Amino acid sequence: MVDKVQVLPYFFGNITREDAEEYLRQGGAGDGLYLLRQSRSFLGGYALSVAYGRQFYHYTIEREMNDTYAIAGGRSHRTPIDVIDYHSQESDGLVCLLKRPFNRPRGTEPKVGPFEDLREQLIRQYVKQTWNLQGSALEQAIISQRPQLEKLIATTAHEKMPWFHGKIEREDSEQRLLRSSHVNGKFLIRQRESNGRNVSYALCLLHNNQVMHYRIDKDRAGKLSIPDGKKFDTLWQLVEHYSYKPDGLLRVLTETCPKPSHNSEQGATGGILSRIKSYSFPKPGQKKSTENPYNIRSNIRGELPNPNLLNTDALPMDTREFESPYADPEELRSTTVKRSDLTLEDGELGSGNFGTVMRGVYQMKKTQKIVAVKILKNDDNNAAVKDEMLREASVMQQLDNPYIVRMIGICEAENLMLVMELAELGPLHKFLQKNRHISMKNITELVHQVSMGMKYLEEHNFVHRDLAARNVLLVTQHYAKISDFGLSKALTEEQNYYKTKGPGKWPVKWYAPECMNYFKFSSKSDVWSFGVLMWEAYSYGQKPYKGMKGNEVIQMIERGERMSAPADCPPEMYDLMMKCWTYKQEERPGFSVVEPRLRHYYYDISQ
Repeated sequence: MVDKVQVLPYFFGNITREDAEEYLRQGGAGDGLYLLRQSRSFLGGYALSVAYGRQFYHYTIEREMNDTYAIAGGRSHRTPIDVIDYHSQESDGLVCLLKRPFNRPRGTEPKVGPFEDLREQLIRQYVKQTWNLQGSALEQAIISQRPQLEKLIATTAHEKMPWFHGKIEREDSEQRLLRSSHVNGKFLIRQRESNGRNVSYALCLLHNNQVMHYRIDKDRAGKLSIPDGKKFDTLWQLVEHYSYKPDGLLRVLTETCPKPSHNSEQGATGGILSRIKSYSFPKPGQKKSTENPYNIRSNIRGELPNPNLLNTDALPMDTREFESPYADPEELRSTTVKRSDLTLEDGELGSGNFGTVMRGVYQMKKTQKIVAVKILKNDDNNAAVKDEMLREASVMQQLDNPYIVRMIGICEAENLMLVMELAELGPLHKFLQKNRHISMKNITELVHQVSMGMKYLEEHNFVHRDLAARNVLLVTQHYAKISDFGLSKALTEEQNYYKTKGPGKWPVKWYAPECMNYFKFSSKSDVWSFGVLMWEAYSYGQKPYKGMKGNEVIQMIERGERMSAPADCPPEMYDLMMKCWTYKQEERPGFSVVEPRLRHYYYDISQ
C-alpha cells in the first residue's frame, strides 16, 4: 500500500500545508480540487488538502490501531486510496466531495522528508551493529522485519540528533544555549525528570539573550505536544514543525545548540534534521538487556530497556538461532560431533519412520548450544536407511540461511545422530491448531519468512520436494524455519529440475501436476507446495483436501478446480495461492516473484 501511495500522481510527499495551498492555487483552486501529502505529525499518516470556496481545508488521515485509515471521526478504510475513493462519492464530514486531483507538475517528485532521508542508513547501522550481522543475513533481517525496525528507529531517532541533550538540568541547558553564538531561535531539547512511565521533555529556546522553556508532554496515546499545541508522534516531527512555523512559540527554531561533545561546525537546521555524525550502537558481543532475550525494547543505543519506548513483537534476529552456529570464526565448522560433547535430555520432541528426535546440549569450543538430535532407529542395520539419513545431512550442511534449520553435524556413536538447531515451538500446523488467536498479520509474517528461505533454496539450485506446514518449525511465535530435507535434491547449474525414475511414497496433496504426471521436480513445483502451505497456515493448521484421497485430489486438479479460500483469509493471500497453483509450470511464478509479493503485503498491513 505504501508503495502504491508513493506513485500516485497527486501525492506530494513531505510538503507543508502552505506548500499544498500554493499548489492548489496553481491548479485554479476550484471546488473539490485536492492533493494528498505525508502527515508531518503522525507516523504513517497522510494529509488531504482540499480547495473549496476560494479557501483551503486540511484533513489528517490517521493510521489507526487496527492498521486501517480514517479521517478523524469518519469511517475506517483499508488504505488512504480507499479513503479518497469514498470521499469522491460521499462528503461525510468533508467540506465538499473530492472532485478532481491536482497532479504533480512535470518533473516534480514527492518530497522526501528529512527523517526518511536518514532512515535507511539508521536501519542498516542498527541491524549491523546491534546483532552483529552482515552480508545476506543482514539483508534477510532488514527484509523480514522492516516494519518493526522502521517503527523502532522512528521512535528513538531523536537520541541521535544533535539537538537532543538527554537528561540535563534546566540551569545546564541555559548555560549551553548562552555559550558561544547568541542566535535567536537557537534551541535544544532535554529530558525532564520523569515520574514512572510519564516521561516529559522540555524545548529550550534562545530569544533576545533569554532562554525560554516549553514543556513537552506525552499523553496516554504516546502523542507529544507543547501544552495546547499540535500533537506529534515523535520529537523529530515536533522539531521539524517548529522549525518552519512558530505556532505559539516566540519564534521559529533556527539553529541547533550542539552537545558539549560536538564541535562547533554544526550550523543552522533551517527546519532540516542535522546529519547524524556518530553512532553509539553496542559493540558486537556487548551484553544486552537480560529482561527478555526475545524482546527488542532496548533503545537505539543498546542500553537497558526504557519502558517508554516502543514494545514491538520479538524479532528473529534477537534470538540465538538467527545467527549461524558458526558465526564465530573461532568455532571451526566440522561435519562431525564428538559424542562426549553431546548430552541428550529426557523426553522425545518427535518421532517418525527414521527414529526419534531428542533435545540435547552441544558443548562447542566456547559456548553451549541447545540442539535437536535426530536419532536413527535402525535395528536391522539397513544400509539404505542410513544412506537416506546421510543424504539429508549432506544437503543440510550446504545450507546457511536464517530461515532454514541449520545442520550442526553428524555424530556416529551408539546410533547415527544428526545434530541440528532446535526450534522449540514445533511444527507450524500444530502450533496454529492450538493457538487460533494468532493474528493474520502474524501468520503472514511467518509465511513470508518461509518464502525467504525458499527463495534462498531457489537461488542456490536446491529443490525441497517436501514443503508443508509440518516441515516448518517455529523458534518463536514470530520466527519460522524450514526443516526436513530428506527428499531434497541439489541441482547442477545445467539443470533446472530433478526427475525421479517413478512414483514413491509421496505427499500427493502437496505436489504439483508435473510431479505426478512426469515425476519432475523443480523450484516451480516447490512453489505449488508453498501455495498448499499457505492454505494450511491461513486455515490455522487444517488438513488440505480434507476427506479426499490422493487420486481424487489429482482428478480435481486436472479438472481445473482448486481448494476454496480458508475462512477469513485475506483475498490478496488467496490470490497468491491461486498463482502458486497455476497448472503449467512455465507460467507459475518462482519464489523471486512470490517473496516480494508477500513482503509488500506484509509491509502494507504492518504500517
